[in-house]
Amino acid sequence: MHKMLKDDFFDRSTLLVARELLGKYLCRKRSGRVEASMITEVEAYDGPHDRASHASRGKTARNAPMFDEAGVWYVYLVYGMHWMLNIVTGGKDYPAAVLIRGVEGIAGPARLTKAFRVDKRFDGVRAGRKCGLWIEDRGVRVPRSRIRRTPRIGVDYAGEWAGKPYRFMISGEAGRVAK
Repeated sequence: MHKMLKDDFFDRSTLLVARELLGKYLCRKRSGRVEASMITEVEAYDGPHDRASHASRGKTARNAPMFDEAGVWYVYLVYGMHWMLNIVTGGKDYPAAVLIRGVEGIAGPARLTKAFRVDKRFDGVRAGRKCGLWIEDRGVRVPRSRIRRTPRIGVDYAGEWAGKPYRFMISGEAGRVAK
C-alpha cells in the first residue's frame, strides 16, 4: 500500500516528523516513471531560536519557504553547487523544516538531490504528485532500537545548538527494517 503523506503529517512537532520520516519513501516522477527510495537519514531544524537553522536570523528571501505552511519543500544551494532538500514542518510562520540527508543506497544530501534531480524549481512548492516530488508511507515501521540520534553535521557555528541530537538515522542495514 502506497499512501502519499499529506500536510497533517508535516503539521506537527519537527522532531516527531523527523523521526517518523525514517522508513518513509521519497518519490520522484520523471519521464512518466516514479523512482522511490526509503528515507534513512534526516536532520531537524526547529524554529527561530535554533541557532543552526537558516531562520534564526529572521525571514529572508532565501528561507521564506520555512515560514510557509507544513508540507512545502524548502530547497537551497550550499557552496554554490549543492542543492539541499527540506520539507517544512509545524504551523505557518513557525520556521521549521527537516533536511533529508539520505535514502537507501544514497548517503549525503547533495548526492540525494543529484540522483533525484532536485533543484531550485521545487523551492516553496507543495510536496505532491502534481509537482513530481513527494513522500509516501509504504508500511515500513522502524523500531526505536534501530534509530540513532546524534548531533547534526556541519553546524559547529551554532553554539549549544550544535550538540542537540536532531539528526536521526536508521542504524545497521536499512533492508532489515520490518514491513
